[in-house]
Amino acid sequence: MQLIQQTPDLTAYLAEDEVIDHGHPLVQETAEALWLASGDAYSYAKVAFEFVRDTIPHSADSGDPRVSWRASDVLRTRNGICYAKSHALVALLRARSIPAGLCYQLLADDDGSNLAVHGLIALRLPGAANWVRQDPRGNKPGVDAQFSLDAERLAFPVRPELGEVDYPELYAAPHPAPLAALQGSADREELWRNLPPEIGKFPVG
Repeated sequence: MQLIQQTPDLTAYLAEDEVIDHGHPLVQETAEALWLASGDAYSYAKVAFEFVRDTIPHSADSGDPRVSWRASDVLRTRNGICYAKSHALVALLRARSIPAGLCYQLLADDDGSNLAVHGLIALRLPGAANWVRQDPRGNKPGVDAQFSLDAERLAFPVRPELGEVDYPELYAAPHPAPLAALQGSADREELWRNLPPEIGKFPVG
């Protein structure tokens, strides 16, 4: 998919903020350990993806009521929904100077009801011309996301006939709507009520 950068400045996709806190010691330690298990940018990106996908359960699958949103907290608690796991993966990639950003889909139930925004990431390896989406949500029966730089192998290929959408925007920082849902929810039950049904274009300011 052709993604549209929120900002043309590639360094924005390496920046640290309150959410993507890749300067945090736990993020740095995790990145160092994963780098030692890989050794080059491609291998590291794959290992980091699989680490977040497989060792941090999606809280809807695990039943964990806690809500995490900051990348370091996702790594510390080993818990989060799609947005939070995406924050963690972006932080791990940026910790090794791999540009990475956040992107979103609009998904629905099989009958087209209950539209909700799903979060995933895109990365750009050194020397690559294009961004490539990856989905670290976590696999389960019926969901089989894999790291791929060729054909996308996402958790949820969209079904346009049900109103599902791939949003083309690539954000350097989390979109305010999903982030507000995370930060404003005391537990996962409240978070489920607060999930945004859609997102707009690039936030202003």
